[in-house]
Amino acid sequence: MVPHLITALTGPINELEQRVLDSMPAIERWFRLEWMEHTPPFYSSVDIRNAGFKLAPVDTNLYPGGWNHLTPEMLPLAVQSAMAAIEKICPEAKNLLVIPENHHTRNTFYLSNLAQLQRIFHMAGLNVRIGSINPDIKVPTVVDLPTGEQITLEPVIRSKRRLGLKDFDPCTILLNNDLTAGAPGILEELHEQYLLPPLHAGWSVRRKSNHFQSYEEVSKRFGKLLGIDPWLINPMFNKCGEVNFDQGTGMECLTSNVDALLARVRKKYKEYGINEKPFVVVKADNGSDGMGIMTVREVKDLEALSLKARGKAGAGTHDVIIQEGVLTNERMNDAVAEPVVYMMDRYVVGGFYRIHAERGVDENLNAPGASFVPLAFADSTHLPQPGVKPGASAPNRFYMYGVIARLAMLAASYEMEATDPDAEIYD
Repeated sequence: MVPHLITALTGPINELEQRVLDSMPAIERWFRLEWMEHTPPFYSSVDIRNAGFKLAPVDTNLYPGGWNHLTPEMLPLAVQSAMAAIEKICPEAKNLLVIPENHHTRNTFYLSNLAQLQRIFHMAGLNVRIGSINPDIKVPTVVDLPTGEQITLEPVIRSKRRLGLKDFDPCTILLNNDLTAGAPGILEELHEQYLLPPLHAGWSVRRKSNHFQSYEEVSKRFGKLLGIDPWLINPMFNKCGEVNFDQGTGMECLTSNVDALLARVRKKYKEYGINEKPFVVVKADNGSDGMGIMTVREVKDLEALSLKARGKAGAGTHDVIIQEGVLTNERMNDAVAEPVVYMMDRYVVGGFYRIHAERGVDENLNAPGASFVPLAFADSTHLPQPGVKPGASAPNRFYMYGVIARLAMLAASYEMEATDPDAEIYD
C-alpha cells in the first residue's frame, strides 16, 4: 500500500536513503508490529524537509485539508484506505457526515478539498454529506467550485445524543475542522456515534511539543532498528511557555532556549562536517495555519522577532516551540519545495510538493503565495527491482518520504494515547 512516486530531486540517493531501501522488509515488519499495538490517526498529512544530510518531519496535521491536490491516479489508494479505515471502526457504516472548518464557507480552494473527501468516501461505498456547525449556515447552501462541481453545505441538527442533518442520520462523523478555537458543545457527548478524529486531537488540546516528544521516542527506536543516529531523521526542539510578545515578557526564556538549541545543532553540524549555518524556527505550540512562524539564525535576531511578532494576530501566544530548522534542498522549476505526504489510516495514499518562489531554503513555505504540484506516479521502471542495487536507476525517493511520514503518524498515535481523557490509567 506504499505508492512509488517520482520526485523532483534526481541526485544520488544518500547513505540514509540507501540504508532505508536495503532495510525495506525489516521496516515494513516493524510498522506492522507497531500497528498491532497502536491505533493510527484516521487521516493525517506530514510536511517533510530534505536537507540532503538530514530528512525530517516538521509538522503533522491530523485534520488535513488539501485533498484536492491528490491526482486521479492516487484516488484508488485513498479509496481502498478509506474502506479499510471505516471497516475497522464501523463495518455497518452507511452514512458519513463531514464537519468542515467554520471560516471557509466561501473559500473555494478549501471547499474543493471537501469535494475530494466527499468523492473518496462515496467511492468507498458511503453516503456522504457536508454538515456545517457555522451558525451562519441556516439553510442548505450550494457553492460553485472552479472545477465546475458544486458542493452543498447543510446546517447540522443536534438531538440529545446524536448529530445529523435533516433526513440524514450518520453513524460516523468526520471532522475536517482543527478546533483551534476549542471544541464546540455541539460536538460533545456524542455517545452513540463515532467522532473522527477525537476531540482531543484538536489544537485546543494538542501541542506540537507533545507530538515531537513522541516523535523523538519513535525516531530513537527506529534509529536502533536501522543502526543510524536518530538525529538524521529527528528535528531537535525546546519549549518555552512564558512568552508574551504583546507585553514583551518571557524573552529571557526564549533567548536561553534558542541559544541552547543553536549550540546543540552546531555541535551536530560539526560532528557531521556540515558547512551550513544552523537556524531554529520559533512558532506557536499549537495551530497549523502556518502563520507567525519565524526563522532565527542568531540570538540577536530575537529582538527584531519580538517587534515583528507584536504586529501579528495571535501574538499573545504564551506557549512556543523552538524547533531545529531543517533546510530544504528540493527544487521545482528553481523554486524551493517541500514534500507533503498524505495518509489514510496506516497507509500512504499520495502527496504533493508545496512550492514557494519567494521563500529561501531556511524559511517556512506554508505561507501566502505557495503553490502545489502533485507528486506523479512513477512507471514500473522506477520500482525497486529484485537483484538491482538501490540507486542504480532513478531514485525512488518517495518510499523514504513515506517511511518518515509514517514515523510521524506513529508518533501522533503515541501522542493521542497519552492525551486521551478516556484512557484507562493503571498504577
